[in-house]
Amino acid sequence: MLDTTVVVAVSLAYLGLLFAIAFYGDRRARAGRSLVRSPITYALSLGVYCTSWTYYGAVGTAARDGLIFLTIYTGPTIVFMGWWFILRKIARISKAHRITSIADFIASRYGKSASLGMIVTLIAVVGTMPYIALQLKAVATSFAVLISYYGSTGGTGILPDIPPAVISGAALITAMGMAAFAILFGTRHIDASEHHEGVVAAIAFESCVKLAALLAVGIFALFFLSPDTGDPGVLNTGALRSLYVLPADYEARWLTMTFLSMAAIICLPRQFHIAIVENVEERHLTTAAWLFPLYLLLMCLFALPIAAAGLTTLSPDSNSDFFVLTVPIVQGQDALAIFAFIGGLSAATSMVIVSAIALSTMLCNDLVMPCLLRIPRLRLTARGDLTRLLLFIRRAGIVVVLLLGYAYYRLTGGVGPLAQIGLVAFAAVAQFVPVMLGALFWKGGTKAGAQVGLTLGFVTWFYTLIVPALAGSTWLPSSVVTDGPWGLAFLRPEALFGLEGWEPLSHAVFWSMAANGLGYILVSLFSRQDVLDRMQATLFVDVFRRPRDEPHVWRRSAAVDDLYTLLQRFLGRERAQRAFQQYAEERGRRPRDLPEADADLVAFVERLLAGSVGAASARVIVSSIAKGELLVLDEVLEILEATREAIVYSRRLEEKSLELEATANELRRANEQLKELDRLKDDFLTTISHELRTPLTSIRSFSEILSDPDELDAVHARQFLEIISSESRRLTRLLDSILDIARLEQGHADWRMADIDPAATLSAAVAATGGLFRDKNVAIDIRVEFAPSPIHADRDRLIQVFVNLLSNAAKFCDPASGRVRVEGRPRDNGYLVAITDNGGGVSPRHQARIFEKFAKADQHGAGPHSGFGLGLAISRQIVEHHRGALWLRSPTGQGATFCVFLPAAASRPAEAERAAASA
Repeated sequence: MLDTTVVVAVSLAYLGLLFAIAFYGDRRARAGRSLVRSPITYALSLGVYCTSWTYYGAVGTAARDGLIFLTIYTGPTIVFMGWWFILRKIARISKAHRITSIADFIASRYGKSASLGMIVTLIAVVGTMPYIALQLKAVATSFAVLISYYGSTGGTGILPDIPPAVISGAALITAMGMAAFAILFGTRHIDASEHHEGVVAAIAFESCVKLAALLAVGIFALFFLSPDTGDPGVLNTGALRSLYVLPADYEARWLTMTFLSMAAIICLPRQFHIAIVENVEERHLTTAAWLFPLYLLLMCLFALPIAAAGLTTLSPDSNSDFFVLTVPIVQGQDALAIFAFIGGLSAATSMVIVSAIALSTMLCNDLVMPCLLRIPRLRLTARGDLTRLLLFIRRAGIVVVLLLGYAYYRLTGGVGPLAQIGLVAFAAVAQFVPVMLGALFWKGGTKAGAQVGLTLGFVTWFYTLIVPALAGSTWLPSSVVTDGPWGLAFLRPEALFGLEGWEPLSHAVFWSMAANGLGYILVSLFSRQDVLDRMQATLFVDVFRRPRDEPHVWRRSAAVDDLYTLLQRFLGRERAQRAFQQYAEERGRRPRDLPEADADLVAFVERLLAGSVGAASARVIVSSIAKGELLVLDEVLEILEATREAIVYSRRLEEKSLELEATANELRRANEQLKELDRLKDDFLTTISHELRTPLTSIRSFSEILSDPDELDAVHARQFLEIISSESRRLTRLLDSILDIARLEQGHADWRMADIDPAATLSAAVAATGGLFRDKNVAIDIRVEFAPSPIHADRDRLIQVFVNLLSNAAKFCDPASGRVRVEGRPRDNGYLVAITDNGGGVSPRHQARIFEKFAKADQHGAGPHSGFGLGLAISRQIVEHHRGALWLRSPTGQGATFCVFLPAAASRPAEAERAAASA
């Protein structure tokens, strides 16, 4: 048996650590060094979803019903993986309207209705009570188990009858401790839309603790447990294999639980608070979309092994909900048991703390304040500083919420599995789903429809789930469930209107959601929206398309001093002064120079108040001093139409601007191309003039000498005639080359295309230049492989290309020990030719222009720049006509390699691009 003092000391030390983390987080936030502006912290804080139900109860469900426990994890996973459609929209709306809670969100959408906010708050409070009771039960029972469990003969353990007073006392102490934490760190700011960074940091830390504890117990059960089989762990036991099953007729329950968990991750007040209100940046949802599902996967990873360990080592009448705790105890692992208890404490405290903060905000903003504002005698809007009153209401709300949870726990006796209690709460908050989806995607939903739908759904939920839970107690006879009220069998809570054979949860969810959805839709279709309701519907549904400055539906004005005084009462002097200073500076004014408050300033004050007292109460407060009237429907529609036309016109201007910018860029590029063409034309004319002048000058000079034959002997005359003949041939070759490249560029060249063997064509070119290599004493290394496929080409033109490349190689190789390597091989559905010399290579500055007309590379050993610089340009034109590629590789000082790739007859041009890229 573990010593009570040790358990209490460890528990208090852990709670003290939470207080320290929260205090440190708040202090860092005040210093401008936030701990929670990390998407990792945000995603971990979402782990508040994993309460003692998922910590203890998931293992219990696995032990009783096999794989059905997975539904509690699949629902949130689906929602977060599709965050772009729902969560992103809710976050964007909430930031724009300074939403403080789910009640505020729904009330704001449906005309900022205070009555609707009250209905949502009551449903949330009543529906969350079973869930808070579940946490209190889990903590109290686990504490009692830890200090009272003892081993029996044979190594199995039993849970003795623990006095109810011990458990209930532990539950009450737990509730008060959680209330103290929530009051200290959850109600420091009057603006509920501000972030509770200390609380979020503590919740993220608790998420890590409970995950680590559950993984530790799971790893122990899977690999180190000592069951009766003699093998360590439960990995190979029949108990584990027996859990990979689903209960009979599981389909309806699977769908029901998946739907409820999907609804809970959005509609539970604590989840809405953490995921939306405490969201610092919308982009954090991107990280949470994968990290939170991963966290859930790790949380459920060892549920089956722990369940199998409990079934293997504990007596059949052991409470499976606490296998996480009792398995380590029975195995004598006291330290692990303490760690598991701390993990369960983390799971429960995080849920209760955040729920208490969220519900107290809803009670203050959407229930208490609207009621107080409607009591004329109180004259709240005319009083002094009300910040203390607001803080007192929220702190009292935290105590009331936790006491109500404790009362529910005592009233129901805390009976039933943890999962069953949790699902009751899930079914309650699922009633928000129709009005939430309508708020996001249906402009036709009305305030009356939302009120009727929520009321019908909640009443049906209470009748079909809570009444059976209370039946048999001093409050309600069991005959109500067995025979129906007043003996009316068709009104039996678990077989309503004769629908029998369904398990209670699926039955309750079906009837409550049917009543809710039908009531919401039908009443909305047959009721009218007022102007504010319709305006809010447009702002919510079209949140991603609305203008930044939304139109106002009020024609209001007020004195600036009155608005400042009003804001001061609810936010405090310092914050009100800072807000007005910021508003004035954004408009280039000083606060005292602001004119009479117009609709913009009134709306600004209302949004600030909404962060403290909720949208509905803020509207009532501002209306008490802002004189004006609601615009009639025609005026609102006119504003909306004008806004729409302005947006359309703005978009058209933007499109025209983009078109003009694109046109200007095109003209700029065209002008640059014209300048480049003009430069190339000048270069061409300069180069061609030089190339023509050289042979013409020689011809003219020697012709003039020959014109006076008396001064020449026969030998010199014959020598001069040979020079004239040589220069004439050179001139002819130049003109032929110019005409040739002109025809190639213009597409007027003659082509004799046929399927040819590229290897044979290359060999023919090598043979044709053999004399040149012998004259220059250049060694040639020939490695020509067989071509498996022919190419479709002009054979003479290809020989022209190869001869040009071979001639250049012979010309530019090392003059002392010249060597040229000729390679030909199949490559990438074509044929690759590579001709390499061992000269000085082509300098980097010449490589970029080597294939241009009249370009001459400065290569070592070439001597004077011989040739016209047209050979490579012509060669590239010929190769590209054959859908091939010609390129150069020339590492510094390592010679030059010219590569030619020619695609096979049936291949595509892309083969040439791939060959060039991979070379």
